[in-house]
Amino acid sequence: MAEAFAGIPKIEYEGPKSKNPLAFKHYNAEELVEGKTMADHLRFSVAFWHCFRNRCQDPFGAPTRLMPWDDGTESLDNSKNRIPALFEFCEKLGVKYFCFHDRDIAPEGDSLKETNKNLDEVVKVVKDHSEKTGTTLLWGTACLFANPRFMHGAATSPNADVFAYAAAQVAKAMEVTQTLGGQGFTFWGGREGYKSLLNTDMGRELDHLGAFLNMAVDFKKDISFDGPFYIEPKPKEPTKHQYDFDVEACFAFLQKYGLTEHFRFNIEANHATLAGHDFVHELRFAREVGLFGSVDANRGDLMLGWDTDQFPNDVSECTLAMLEVLEAGGFTTGGLNFDCHVHRESFEPVDLFHAHIGGMDTFAKALKIAADIRADGDLANFVKARYASYDGGIGADIESGKADFKSLRKYAEDKGEPAANESGRVEMLENLLNSYL
Repeated sequence: MAEAFAGIPKIEYEGPKSKNPLAFKHYNAEELVEGKTMADHLRFSVAFWHCFRNRCQDPFGAPTRLMPWDDGTESLDNSKNRIPALFEFCEKLGVKYFCFHDRDIAPEGDSLKETNKNLDEVVKVVKDHSEKTGTTLLWGTACLFANPRFMHGAATSPNADVFAYAAAQVAKAMEVTQTLGGQGFTFWGGREGYKSLLNTDMGRELDHLGAFLNMAVDFKKDISFDGPFYIEPKPKEPTKHQYDFDVEACFAFLQKYGLTEHFRFNIEANHATLAGHDFVHELRFAREVGLFGSVDANRGDLMLGWDTDQFPNDVSECTLAMLEVLEAGGFTTGGLNFDCHVHRESFEPVDLFHAHIGGMDTFAKALKIAADIRADGDLANFVKARYASYDGGIGADIESGKADFKSLRKYAEDKGEPAANESGRVEMLENLLNSYL
């Protein structure tokens, strides 16, 4: 089969002074940072749906992308023909992971049995290329939002038959993920929410979603799948309000339904901003509750109120993100999955390389800066000093649980006015961060 990206060589590291648009300026896969290679730290992944299925159509215009690996049909043969393009791209880019939804790689048939048969046929092709190239599945997932059957949700649908269909689809997607050596499985409730409370029994829907995920845990044990489960929070779009709104909401949900030991978070930068948070806020909360898992590495446009899924290019934002990743102990599972698509105006195949090179360089530079910040210790020392009143005396009693309201009232009455507050030095710390950038 002819190359999908003919004339494009393997992308090499040429250093910051290179003017070659098809070369890495900061991402040097074998460079050591904090004792690990950049490749091991960053664990980049290519998203099949955005790179090899998304034609960049929008509500106002037809598709624009040139995709020589795709004849535009939903045939089984065309599905198989897309697969070599994925692995050619990953090899030339030097990326060892990819991700997909079940319906990205294989067409639906006239029945669930036929659909599963189609999926099995394409998975054989994926498995063959994966074994030949060493490029493997970071995590799999099921598309429970695109087909009209899921118009009211999947696990939260008022139609019990839809719930059953969704369970069957997830079970098959988990088996496929296991067959391909996938390192995890992600749940994104694309339509698990509501448009109007006038027709919604929220309590019942939440209970159904909790039951669904517990069934998934049971099935995971049945098939001996040892990868982690991820929840990917998203606050809105396409629904008005989704139950997986942000990391905090998902954490509360996992606690209520006894799922915290079985799930981690796959955090997307653009979803964080849609929830009104910084990307780093979501990462920090996940780290603090011990459920950090993986990252969908993209960005939104703050002037637009929807999920634009653009490639990352903000070194400052990515530096703060990599600080959280390093503080969490790095990626013990998951990685940086580029859940991004090229701009509609960037329609040629080579633009897919430009986009990934930019994203990979941004995170590579951010990784090195984050490591420098950790090595210097100035930021960490400032934060530690700010909370020094809890390292001894009454503060230590508060944190250890020895204090209660009675003892604290006596302490406050005896001491009188609290010790003077100290400045938070926000501007100084922002200057400090900029000095590394």
